[in-house]
Amino acid sequence: MESNRYNGCVVSKQGIDFDLKALKPIIEVSVCVGIFHFCYRSVREEAQKTTMAAAIHETSSSAKRWLPLEANPDVMNQFLWGLGLPEDEAECGDVYGLDDELLDMVPKPVLAVLFLYPITEKSEEERRQQEKEAKKDYSNEVYFMKQTVGNACGTIGLLHAIGNITSEIKLSEGSFLDRFFKSTKSMDPIERAAFLEKDNEMEVAHSVAATAGDTAAPENVDTHFICFSCVDGTLYELDGRKTEPISHGPSSPNSLLQDAARVIKDMISDNPDSLNFNVIAISKKTGEGSM
Repeated sequence: MESNRYNGCVVSKQGIDFDLKALKPIIEVSVCVGIFHFCYRSVREEAQKTTMAAAIHETSSSAKRWLPLEANPDVMNQFLWGLGLPEDEAECGDVYGLDDELLDMVPKPVLAVLFLYPITEKSEEERRQQEKEAKKDYSNEVYFMKQTVGNACGTIGLLHAIGNITSEIKLSEGSFLDRFFKSTKSMDPIERAAFLEKDNEMEVAHSVAATAGDTAAPENVDTHFICFSCVDGTLYELDGRKTEPISHGPSSPNSLLQDAARVIKDMISDNPDSLNFNVIAISKKTGEGSM
């Protein structure tokens, strides 16, 4: 049989055979190297998760921690409807992509956009830089609150969304959301956070919603929810871990989804290797084209 040997592989006209005796030293080295790389990668990934989880915890001044809310429109709808958002007023729905064709599929009008993204060293550095440059330069009409409870970002995002559209929707009179926004209207962001932290009704509602998803809720996560809202003709990024609302320029109720998508695309491009992104729109129910 005509053949050539190369590192234990026998190459012939019939194909490739393996000389295991010749390959043994190579296999042993390859296995060791493979195990090393696997272990190193696992340790590195766990270290990064621990670092990011610690960073998230550092921005939560309270020792209280909730289970994270799943990025699931059905769960969020039941959560909001149970707290006083009438089912015929608005609902959450998935945004399946950021291209114009997919954005056109989202029911209109869009009232707010929620974005789930991974916390990274780069995003943490940007947050710290924004804190240094904070100018308190935003409209007084923006409803904004800090996050002091760990893993509460999903609920904070929803409160930011609803809190900035109370003039466009009608909450059930006397419901939790109705009472919450009336009680916190004149408070500053820190006072609103403290008010929420002490509210047992919301804590119970959040816990029920967090365990109602399709997957088991982990105690530690390295992803984070933020909200995009249009207030007084400006697109604001509302993140309870940041010092203040972040302005992203002019916007309108009609262009809110597209404007938010533009910012979200930039945020995704900063972390192109991750798949931990999710976009959810809160749309006004009009009776036509609702989800």
